[in-house]
Amino acid sequence: MNNLPSGVDVALGSYEAPDSIVPAVEDVDAVFLLWPSGNDDSAKEVVRIISNQVRRIVYLSSMGTPEDPEQAQDPITASHSLLESTIRARAEEWTFVRSGGLAANTLSWAEDIRRDGVVREPFGGIPRALVHEKDLAEVAVRALTEHSHVGAHYDINGPAVVSGAEQVQAISEAIGRDLHLESLSRAEAIARFTGEHWADDFAEFIVDQWERMASAPPEEPTGEYTRLTGARGRTFAEWALDHRPEFL
Repeated sequence: MNNLPSGVDVALGSYEAPDSIVPAVEDVDAVFLLWPSGNDDSAKEVVRIISNQVRRIVYLSSMGTPEDPEQAQDPITASHSLLESTIRARAEEWTFVRSGGLAANTLSWAEDIRRDGVVREPFGGIPRALVHEKDLAEVAVRALTEHSHVGAHYDINGPAVVSGAEQVQAISEAIGRDLHLESLSRAEAIARFTGEHWADDFAEFIVDQWERMASAPPEEPTGEYTRLTGARGRTFAEWALDHRPEFL
């Protein structure tokens, strides 16, 4: 927290102790909410506390989130749907920034890249229009500060579909080092992730999700970021350059 911009204050609270959030939202007009999926027990209470004092909530959700939590196909979108429906019911003003696949998820490769230059991904990686977190942040800032976004939900992903091999190549070029992509089978992926201390059922669920995505047509760029900002979305290659130190 030593690099905060001038005029920024820090107020701490925890979703595990909702009352601790009360001082953090005093004299606040708008809140950007990023919720840890799977921690839904306190969600309604946290949203109640925030909305009692704050006019506007901008929530980072996920593309494909249904309005009805019972229609969700997996625990992650179910969690997002619960938060969205709770915010709709409680907040005076709201906006949902629904993210596509995050480019930052590839930071999970950093340790393997540093160790032996091999990226090991189920099914050779998933082709996706990965989004730079800066694009999401720009949309969120507009939603927090401009009234025209109230009641909207925006699907934000990257400007182009990038295959697993292309993702690895972009990181390779960013760090100036040859990298290799190794495709893991379903069984190999589950074995690896349970070895990394994931619960067996969660590892199977995640790998099943990846397998479905690998066999389905990739999500297309929505163009929503460009429509809202007038700028081209940041590419995965630009993201890789921005995060170069984290792979070295």
